[in-house]
This record gives sequence, structure tokens and C-alpha cells, in this order.
Amino acid sequence: MKYSVILPCKDEEATLAICINKIREVLPKSEIIVVDNNSADNSALIAKKLKVKLIKERKPGYGAALLSGFKEVSGDYIIICDADDTYDLSEIPKLIKYKNYDLVIGSRFKGEIKGGAMPFLHKYIGNPFLSYVLRKFFKINVKDTHSGFRLIKKKALEKLELKTMGMEIASEMLIKAGKNKLKIKEIPITYYPRKGHSKLSSFKDGWRHLRFMLLYSPNYLFLVPGLVLFLFGFLIMLLLLEGPLNIFNLKLDIHPMIFGSLSAVVGYQVILLWLYAKTYAVNYLNERDRLITVINKLINLERGIFIGLMILILGVILNLNILIIWINSGFGSLSELRTAVFAFTLVILGIQTIFSSFFLSILGLRR
Repeated sequence: MKYSVILPCKDEEATLAICINKIREVLPKSEIIVVDNNSADNSALIAKKLKVKLIKERKPGYGAALLSGFKEVSGDYIIICDADDTYDLSEIPKLIKYKNYDLVIGSRFKGEIKGGAMPFLHKYIGNPFLSYVLRKFFKINVKDTHSGFRLIKKKALEKLELKTMGMEIASEMLIKAGKNKLKIKEIPITYYPRKGHSKLSSFKDGWRHLRFMLLYSPNYLFLVPGLVLFLFGFLIMLLLLEGPLNIFNLKLDIHPMIFGSLSAVVGYQVILLWLYAKTYAVNYLNERDRLITVINKLINLERGIFIGLMILILGVILNLNILIIWINSGFGSLSELRTAVFAFTLVILGIQTIFSSFFLSILGLRR
């Protein structure tokens, strides 16, 4: 049984030796890998002097450094920690105690955060909010989702196929661990003030985490807003199809109906994007989704085309009816704008359905 410790490092000459010595005190036979990520100070020289494995990763980013380190590990268990001495590496045995789990997270929020160790906005807004989003979206019960102090089994890591290059790799690891049904344990640790300038960019790194979570959660990114837009827009059109509507002394006429048409079309397109994303995940990423499986069984290419044609034909019939009314009136002025808005909306939805059926069929060719 062997442990490998990865220290991503960028300009940490003030603390790198301290971290390496702490690791050697608690894990004297461990493999220590320092990944130098374009340091401009003496970090690389310190790593060489202390005779640890030194890797130079030119691609900037915390994730890039970790991915480079993962390729070099030889241990059965991999410990990840920062080289700035904010995490007390003498606490490594706490993580090892739970090595029967696939992934162990050292939690700052379950433990103690020393004064000045974390900015106010990070401690009370940024980290709690992003951690809540991850828990809510992916049903992973971890309080400190962005902790940089972790232990993971090498076999478990190989299942995750991590790819991101920035700080969001912390979220990616947890999300993919959840999707792969890995056993996760969170334990309390102590977090200390760092020496030197922080490499974190609050809003940039926060956005990278949030962006990654949204991209990995099509239900919240596409389905929920798509359904809201579509149902709201279609309901507005139906309510105004027969004429103006007065609600609380507010008169709704043709302009809200046009807005409803736009909302319905945009919402329907966003729902289709959700369907594309989920179908791709099921067919190419081997994810399991009962709803998508049922949809694929019930609606094949031919049925999708049929449904689209029915919607399209209904819209065309309504438009033909308007044309007949115009002819019968001697090509005079018309007052069929409401019907026209509704009819053209159906035509657009029908065309979207037909071509989306073809695209979904292409995505399903691998099955």
C-alpha cells in the first residue's frame, strides 16, 4: 500500500519546504510530487533540493497542474493538498483513517477556519452558495465542495476521467464521483491563513465553478427555464386568442400575445436543447436516465416527424382559413392578427419538432 501526495505549486517558495517536511513527518515513505505551474520564484529549486519528484506543467491552471500530477502517481492512494501551508498537512492521517472510502474531503466548514484564513465574501457567501448549488443539483452531501485537501483511491480516480484545467476541477471531481456512485466521506480539518499573495480570482473562479455545474446539469440549465417560458407563453396566447383580456384593470391585447408567441418558441427550443443534451449523455457518456429512456422508446424518428407534421398542418390550416376570409372579403382589410400569430407559432413549433426528430435520431445512431 503506497501513498502519493500531489502539491500543485505556483510561487510558493515561502511555504513549499514546510509542506514537504510535514508530509515526510507523517508519511515518511510516501511519494511526493510537486507540480510547478510556471513559478517565477525558487519553488522548483526547493523541490529539487528536497529531492521530491518535480513536474513542470506549462499550461496555466490548478486543474492542469493536478492532471499532470495524476499521470505520474504510483501510489494506491492519492492525497491532494495546496503548497501554501493553509491546510495543516500533519492532519493527513485524519484522511487516511477513512481510506476505505473512495474519496475523502477535508472540510474547512465542518472544522475550524482560523481568523484571516478566508475572506469574508468567500466564507459567508461564495463558498456556501456554490456548495449549496452543487448539493442541490447533484444530491451530493458535502459541505465544503471546494476544499483542496483530499484523498482519493487511484482506482476511483481512473473512473472519473477528469478534464477541466482550472479551479473547477474540484467541482468536477465531486460531481463525477457522485455520478459514478463512489463512496464519499467528509471530515473536519483546520484551515490557516496563507503566507504570500493568494492565486484565487474570486469572481472568475466562482463563475468557472458555477458554469461547470450548470453545464453538467441540463435539467436546471435547460428544462426548468424552457418549461417556464413555453408554458407561460402558450398560456398567454390561448387566453388572448379570442380577444383582449382585462386583469386587475390591466388590458392585455395583441402585443402581449406576440410576446407570448416569442416566449413559447424560445421555451420550446430550450426544451429541445435539454433533450439533445440528455440524449447525448445517455448514448455517448453512458449515463442512466429513466425519462430519456422512456422518451426514446415512445418517440422514434417516424413518430417525431408525425407529431411535427400534425402541429405544422394545424398551423397551415389556420393560415389557409385566414386566406379564405381575406378572399371572401374582396381582399380588403383583415382583423385576424390573433389567429395569424397563433398559426405561425404552430408552424414554427411543427418545423422545430420535425428537424429535431432527425437530429435526435442522429444522436441515437450509436445505440
